[in-house]
Amino acid sequence: MKRHLLSAADLTLEDALLVLDTAEELAQVSERTVKKLPTLRGRTVVNLFFEDSTRTKTSFELAAKRLSADVINFAAKGSSVSKGETLKDTALTLEAMGTDAVVIRHSWSGAPVNLARIIRGSVVNAGDGTHEHPTQALLDAFTMRQRLGRLEGLKVTIVGDILHSRVARSNVLLLKTLGAEVTLVAPPTLLPTGVDAWPAEVSYDLDAVLPKSDVVMMLRVQRERMGAAYFPSVREYSRRYGLDVDRAAQLQDHTVVMHPGPMVRGMEIASEVADGLRSTIVDQVTNGVSVRMAVLYLLLGGSEPAIGSSSETRMGVAAQ
Repeated sequence: MKRHLLSAADLTLEDALLVLDTAEELAQVSERTVKKLPTLRGRTVVNLFFEDSTRTKTSFELAAKRLSADVINFAAKGSSVSKGETLKDTALTLEAMGTDAVVIRHSWSGAPVNLARIIRGSVVNAGDGTHEHPTQALLDAFTMRQRLGRLEGLKVTIVGDILHSRVARSNVLLLKTLGAEVTLVAPPTLLPTGVDAWPAEVSYDLDAVLPKSDVVMMLRVQRERMGAAYFPSVREYSRRYGLDVDRAAQLQDHTVVMHPGPMVRGMEIASEVADGLRSTIVDQVTNGVSVRMAVLYLLLGGSEPAIGSSSETRMGVAAQ
């Protein structure tokens, strides 16, 4: 792997499979009484979050701590950033402290790339504006493989606010690398300019696509990023693009339903579907820790999957 993880496009097929295989091995840690490995002892990981986050921030913190790294949680509110400090000055401060890795979430698309130009440690993009969220794509792919046993050839349908979704962008790039076929379904107003150049099909008819899908990923409508009316009403959006019980009945028996969270129940997805047997939503949260452990391990600790007796001994998996 490269020194940073800034985009899903940074990952070759070999890199992506290495992360997924390593995460599969590290998932065993969550089943132990003592959920900790000595792998990154003495390393420092900073969570640099300029946007509010629950799942991603907690997941990265837990992942780093399970690998025995020292973790510093940095929030923009109450810090020097609120006093006008620039991202560059913040980065230089972190560099002076000897930080080994920075996990950054920022409202500016491209902020992680700029940070990577300044500091010597590794940078992990935990979401930048409407650009990308590569570790979310990795945990989604991990969950798909866990539930369906494969990724190559899967028909994945991503539904909703594609325009503002960094999750959609990263998933399209990563799933293309992994051999899956992606279809984007959204109203025309919620598709980005240039979407025809993405490695994905585009449809406006959800009912036509659902019966062919192996995976249906619903997206949150990001109304906080919308400065205008992108659809007539919540009711109209739900009628055409929401996954309700009747639509879920069109799915194949093996098809799974995903959502990166947080969900708007009743608009994007019905509670009966979100909480049903098809749903992987809770699994995605659980798998996020294992995948982010794998990313931090591979960036800071090693270059081989945690598989086999020698790897297990090195990483402490065998030590109870």
